[in-house]
Amino acid sequence: MAAEYKVIDATEMTGIDKVKGVYKFRRYTLRTKAGSVIEVNLNEDNWTPEKAAPIFLKAATDEDKIRAL
Repeated sequence: MAAEYKVIDATEMTGIDKVKGVYKFRRYTLRTKAGSVIEVNLNEDNWTPEKAAPIFLKAATDEDKIRAL
């Protein structure tokens, strides 16, 4: 976990797509350093800490940059 965000919830979900068919994803709720609460969806192939961390970091830093405007 980075200082820029904190994972406050994770929910495993199932979706249906015309192309992919049935697929699994996880919806993570993050609190950013500036206090924003955002949700990030990760596909099943990104469910490892090594793959998720850079995705979470980018989402959190982008949100805080937007909030600072």
